[in-house]
Amino acid sequence: MADELHGKRIAILAADGVERVELEQPRQALQDAGATTELLSLHEGEIKARENDLDEAGTFPVDAVVKSASADDYDALLLPGGTVNPDQLRTDTDAVGFVRDVMVAGRPVAAICHGPWTLIEAGVVEGRTLTSYPSIRTDLRNAGANVVDEEVARDGNLITSRSPEDLPAFCAAMVELFSQAK
Repeated sequence: MADELHGKRIAILAADGVERVELEQPRQALQDAGATTELLSLHEGEIKARENDLDEAGTFPVDAVVKSASADDYDALLLPGGTVNPDQLRTDTDAVGFVRDVMVAGRPVAAICHGPWTLIEAGVVEGRTLTSYPSIRTDLRNAGANVVDEEVARDGNLITSRSPEDLPAFCAAMVELFSQAK
């Protein structure tokens, strides 16, 4: 069971303000399952993490800039939350285009907390069932999504989750979904 993602290359798209635990725990679950993960961001160097959106929580080294990334190079995509992180991503045309390309290609995507904001901007939530942090559910509805209040919502190649409290269920569902990537 610890090798179900062997040979899979997973993109993690995040920017400054990422909620530390929402990047760290899913990435560890992916690596424990044998995946190779690459942190993509808007700039080179490091991104600053937060705890509960307010407190500084260290940094993460960036592996590549999303501007030069191709959806074809990855088997799946993880979108961690935090409020500031997806707010930055959804205003960056390269990040939005990358997310759209991954979704259009039918690759698995996992988004937690405020992560679905970038999915909204990419125009890929209409008619899909998602969950999220409560404060962005109206945004999801306005974009045409069917919103549920569950720890994990799965709709085809997309899973979403509400908050850090749901991380155990989210990580398990993400590994299962990503293991099905072709």
